[in-house]
Amino acid sequence: MRLLIIMLLIGQSVFAQKYFTRTGSTGFRASVKAFEPVQALNKSTSAILTNEGKIASQLFISAFKFRLALMQEHFNENFMDSAEFPKATFRGNIQDIKVSELENSKEVVIKGTLNIRGIDKEVETKGTISKVGDKIVLVSKFVVLPGDFNIEIPSLLRRKIAREVTIDINYEFTEKL
Repeated sequence: MRLLIIMLLIGQSVFAQKYFTRTGSTGFRASVKAFEPVQALNKSTSAILTNEGKIASQLFISAFKFRLALMQEHFNENFMDSAEFPKATFRGNIQDIKVSELENSKEVVIKGTLNIRGIDKEVETKGTISKVGDKIVLVSKFVVLPGDFNIEIPSLLRRKIAREVTIDINYEFTEKL
């Protein structure tokens, strides 16, 4: 009986290889030329990646940092309603990858569901996954539309904020033991 339990535990650890980060970087840009840059960075995205390419990430909206404190306040209170919708999540797959077999860098396709303000949107984008020392690095960029997540831009600001928001991710995963 003891041998069976030990074999099950060993089997689980071999087949359930996971990689993790709590310091992933997620940024966005919604700038329009000739106006104040609209961009922010969140350096506390949590994400988990399995050997088979399943990925899930979560961030707190209020952790985005802007250059101007007033812009950050407007973002959280007027656009994102971060008190009511404090988190954004992504769940999906990195196509055709075995992370443990990764040797250098590989172009990949990432598909999944992005949830912002309680609204799900299917996303498909390209990215690069690399092995750098003992870390796995995932870098990607994709575009979302504020209207897809019921984010209303007041008419006074429409000329100052881009219609498309570019999201950049840069996650450094370490193996979860």
